[in-house]
Amino acid sequence: MKIHGLMKMTLLDFPGQVACTVFLGGCDMRCPFCHNSELLDMNAPEEMDENGLYEFLGKRKGLLDGVVFTGGEPLLRKELPEVMAKIREMGFKIKLDTNGNHPDRLKDIVGAGLVDYVAMDIKNSPEKYGITIGIPDFDITRVKESVEFLLSGKVPYEFRTTVLKQFHDEESMKRIGEWICGAERYFIQEFVDRETVKYSGLEACSKEQMDTFLEIVKPSVKEAALRGI
Repeated sequence: MKIHGLMKMTLLDFPGQVACTVFLGGCDMRCPFCHNSELLDMNAPEEMDENGLYEFLGKRKGLLDGVVFTGGEPLLRKELPEVMAKIREMGFKIKLDTNGNHPDRLKDIVGAGLVDYVAMDIKNSPEKYGITIGIPDFDITRVKESVEFLLSGKVPYEFRTTVLKQFHDEESMKRIGEWICGAERYFIQEFVDRETVKYSGLEACSKEQMDTFLEIVKPSVKEAALRGI
C-alpha cells in the first residue's frame, strides 16, 4: 500500500492518545478548501509502503499509543483492512478519518474490530453538500448511511465540519444539527488557508460566526466544541 506521508507524532489527531498520522492518497470528493489537495489522486509521491510503516511502528512501541489513517480518503484503499489488522497485532490503537462515502467498507472495518475511533467529516447541510464538495450533482445517499451507522454507536466517533464564509451560514448549521441529532461529539473547525489549498479567495469564518454556529448546534448533540480557535 502506498503511503504518501507520515506525521511521526501527534497529540491532537487521536483523542486521548499519542499517535502517528498516516496520509493516504486518493479521494472521491473535490472540496475546494481541502488542505491536502496534493493527495487527491493516488499518484502523489510515495514516502513508504506498509512494510516501512510496520518497521517505523516497531521502533515506536511504548512511545506511541495509536495510528491515525487520513487522506485523501483512506477507505478507497482495499488493502487497508489487512494493514489495520497487522497494526492491531502490533498492539496499537487505530483511528480512521473518512468522508463517509463508503459505508459498506466502514461497517466491515468496524465489524471486524479494526478501528477504535472514527472521525467523519460533515461537509455541510444535505442541501449544500454537492456544491461544498465540488461535485454539484453528488448523491448523498451513502454519506447519510454512514452517519446513520455511526449514530447507532457501534464504535466511538465524532462528526466535524470545517466552516468557510463561502459555504456555511446559520441555516446550514441548523440543518446539520437536525441531521446528526443525538450525536456523541461534534466539532466545528476553523478553515486555515495554506499553499496546498488549490483555490484562492476562500475565507475563514470569524470567531463570532463560529460561536453563533456552535450555539445553534449545541442543543442537537451531546458534546459540541470549536476546534482550531
